[in-house]
Amino acid sequence: MNALDELAGGLVVSCQPLPDDPDDPMRDPYVQARVAAAVVRGGAVAVRVNGPDDIAAVRPVVDVPLIGLYKHGTEGVFITPTAAHALDVALAGADIIAIDATDRPRPDGRTFGDTVRLIRERTDALILADISTAAEGVAAVEAGADAVATTLSGYTPASPPTDGPDLGLVARLVAQLSVPVIAEGRYRTTEQIGRAFAAGAHAVVMGNAVTSPLWITRRLVPATPRGASAREKRE
Repeated sequence: MNALDELAGGLVVSCQPLPDDPDDPMRDPYVQARVAAAVVRGGAVAVRVNGPDDIAAVRPVVDVPLIGLYKHGTEGVFITPTAAHALDVALAGADIIAIDATDRPRPDGRTFGDTVRLIRERTDALILADISTAAEGVAAVEAGADAVATTLSGYTPASPPTDGPDLGLVARLVAQLSVPVIAEGRYRTTEQIGRAFAAGAHAVVMGNAVTSPLWITRRLVPATPRGASAREKRE
């Protein structure tokens, strides 16, 4: 059984501070390690962690597969954008490397397939392709990805944004691919999780709705009189 097999039928929790808030108090490797340990205790079958420092802090405190990534920048391809970033993730202790596998240009000039080949030469880590369309998923598997995730649906020019998860993309990928399809991106409720598994998902990833007090609080405060008043003043 490999690390991807261990994810089957389970919930993966993404343990990351908010990417758009450099002052998020959760931005600390020790804190993320405690968060990871807590979600595993709660039943998560794996964790998804960003950056070598956080990965290295989380690795000793969890006994489940660790999906590692390395966000660099905020525009274009920034989820593990180069082969060098991918190797850093593997060296930090990730079992699975999540890599942007969209058809956008990569900053090191390599194709996704080039990156996969280099990783295979230097590490045994499995490769999870973060994609935004069914065509990208097919291409990623042809290039050697071990699994695909719908992480980037709604965040690229090729995929229109939606308020909730892209369940249709999950179903299309499951119908076309022979590798595990992981549902990720805006999953916030048990009902959405159930629908993803009904569509054939191998596993479901939840992030902010579980692990970000800052994100959760920002979603709840507007429902309060004081929050509504503050919103009206801003508008």
